[in-house]
This record gives sequence, C-alpha cells and structure tokens, in this order.
Amino acid sequence: MTTTEKVAYLKGLMEGMKLDEATNEGKLFALIAEILDDLSNNVADLEDYTAELTEQVDAVDEDLNALEEDFYEEWDEDEDECGCCCDCEDGEYYDVTCPNCGEEFEVDEDTLLDGGIDCPNCGENLEFDFDCENDEDEQDD
Repeated sequence: MTTTEKVAYLKGLMEGMKLDEATNEGKLFALIAEILDDLSNNVADLEDYTAELTEQVDAVDEDLNALEEDFYEEWDEDEDECGCCCDCEDGEYYDVTCPNCGEEFEVDEDTLLDGGIDCPNCGENLEFDFDCENDEDEQDD
C-alpha cells in the first residue's frame, strides 16, 4: 500500500467516524489529514521525478561507456609503443645531479625538453640546454 493509499484510507476512517469538523478535535484531524495528503502527493511526484532522472542517467552512462570504450581503445593502442605487456611508462628517465647541492634525481624526457626544473632538494633552478651543433656538423659533412 502506497503512502497516498494510506492517507486515503485514513480520510475514509475519519469520515466513517463522523468527526465533527466544528469541534477543535475535528478541525485538528481534518488539518492533519490534509497535510498528510499534500505530503503523500509530493512524495509521489518526487518518486516519479526520480524514476525519470534515473532512466536519463542510465542512458547517459551507457553513452559515456560506449565513448570511453572507443576513445580508450584507440588511446591504449597509441600508448603501447614499447611493445611489451608491462605497465612501463612511455619516455625515458635521465639522472640529473644538481651542481648546487649534489642531489641526484631523475627527470623525464619532457622535463628535459621543457628546458628546466627546480631541484627538489635545494630549489635551485636547473636549466637544460640542448645544442644542435652536433646535428649541424653532421649535416655539413
């Protein structure tokens, strides 16, 4: 039995009891029944709205799953450059020693190509400069 049905049953009981709405008790019970009726209608509306939203969210979730499968399938194929079945990361790591504090740490290729990084130990700004002189010399030969 739903809340709306229970409130309708309660109203029927009140009518069957022939409560006089002119008395204080009758006014009170009539007001309580009216409030319960409003609340049960609001709950029913919210349940309908929630069911509709749930259907829409499920549809969006299915669409998103399809997009993720398509996107990540392509992305996984592109990212698997090492050709092995490991969880290794793309790119190489290089050992760098800070000339200020002597701390050794690793940086990836992208960081080197960006041109610099702050030392994680002392905060000294380390700059990486790649001269293309070797490449130019080879082209001249």
